[in-house]
Amino acid sequence: MTTVAETAPTRKRRSRRAPAIVAAVLLVLTGYTIWSNVRVVTLTASLDIPAPADRVWAVLTDFRSYPGWNPFMVSAEVASPDGTLAVDATLRIVLRDAGGDMSFEPTVLAVEPGKELRWLGKLGPGWIADGEHEFTLQALGPDSTRLVQTERFTGVAVPFAESTLRDTERQFDAMNRALAIRASS
Repeated sequence: MTTVAETAPTRKRRSRRAPAIVAAVLLVLTGYTIWSNVRVVTLTASLDIPAPADRVWAVLTDFRSYPGWNPFMVSAEVASPDGTLAVDATLRIVLRDAGGDMSFEPTVLAVEPGKELRWLGKLGPGWIADGEHEFTLQALGPDSTRLVQTERFTGVAVPFAESTLRDTERQFDAMNRALAIRASS
């Protein structure tokens, strides 16, 4: 049988340990969140296309034609009220891979005709998983353009999904090849 004198010190030790345990858990979670948002997973696919940069740009930004040629981004549109592809515009994009379709609504960060299109997509409030997607066009000559498609992923969910994300590079390659065929025909 226990007495009140025996249980009081035990209760006191537990009540002192609880805040320390909570603080330690919060410290670990904060450290992981910072680490996972600083640690970037980058995917890149590039292709030299036998077409001028303005033609490649025209195909890349003709979102209405995506269902007819794009095996990865099967649908895209400017979802902002004025419908203009510009910085801060919202896009509505549907991606297709072996697992099915996924839609998201990224915000455009950069639009430089013939050179760069970049947007940021977020899962949740922004620290769970962010993907900054970029298309860079580099004129190699009057009838040749290097297309580089890159995505940089950060967030607490990214380390758990890294191997799945790496499979996306094949989708980038497929899109780049399809864009090259369309731009050079």
